[in-house]
Amino acid sequence: MSIAGNAIVSPQARVPDSCQIGPFCVIGPDVELGEDCLLESHVVIHGPTRIGARNHFFPFSTIGVAPQDLSYKGEPTRLEMGDDNTVREFCSLHRGTVKGGGVTRIGSHNLIMAYCHIAHDCIVGDHVIMANCATLGGHVTVEDYASVGAFSPVHQFVRVGRYAYLGGGTITTQDVLPFSKTSADRENHAYGVNKIGLERQGFSSERIRALHRAFRLLLNSGLNTTQALEQITAGEMSEDVEELVEFIRSSERGFIK
Repeated sequence: MSIAGNAIVSPQARVPDSCQIGPFCVIGPDVELGEDCLLESHVVIHGPTRIGARNHFFPFSTIGVAPQDLSYKGEPTRLEMGDDNTVREFCSLHRGTVKGGGVTRIGSHNLIMAYCHIAHDCIVGDHVIMANCATLGGHVTVEDYASVGAFSPVHQFVRVGRYAYLGGGTITTQDVLPFSKTSADRENHAYGVNKIGLERQGFSSERIRALHRAFRLLLNSGLNTTQALEQITAGEMSEDVEELVEFIRSSERGFIK
C-alpha cells in the first residue's frame, strides 16, 4: 500500500494494498475503498462510504461528508460509488438523509469535472458527464449516458433522462427528456433529439429517425402533450420511444418542452 506519510487514514477504514493515498488526504472510519483507487492529495473521505475499484480522486475533493440539509442530525447515512469514476478538483459528493432513503448512489465510468456538487440522496447512473460547476440538488436522478453542462444547477427531485444533453448554464427545475438536447435560450427549451450524442454511442439511423418522429410530434406539431402522446402511441413504437413515453407519463414535476 502506498500512503503518504502525512496522510491520515483511520484504522477502521478498509483500504486495499493496491490503492495510492497521496499527501494530506484524510480517510475516516467506516470508509471502504475498492482495488486500485488513486487519491492524488488533499482528498477527504468520510463514512459510511463504499467506493468501488479504480476510482481517481483529484485534489481537494470531499466525498461522503454530511449532507447540507437542516433535517440531518448526524444519522449514519451513506454514499455508494461504483468503479472507474474520475472526480476532479474541488468536487463535493454528500451522503444521503434519512427522509431521502439514507443513501447517495453514484454508478460507474462517470466523469465529474472540477467544482461539481452532488447533493444528498441523488442517484447518478453510469457513463454520466458533469461539466465544471454543474450542481445537483438533493434527490436528483441523472440516468445513464446523460451530460450535464457547465454551470448548470439542477433543482431538487428533478430527473435527467438517459442520453440527454443539458447545455451549459441551464437552470433546470423540471425533468429533462431522455435522448433530448435541452438548453437555455432566454428560457429553457428542448431542441429535439441529441443526434450527435446518440451517434457517438452507436445508435443506428433507424433508431434516431424513430426518436425524431416522436420529438417532432412533442415539440413542433402544435399539439398539446396529451394529443402528441396519442399520436406517438397510435402506431408501432421502438423501445427508445416507449422509454420516452414512459418517462413523460411518470414525470411528477413536469418536463422541459
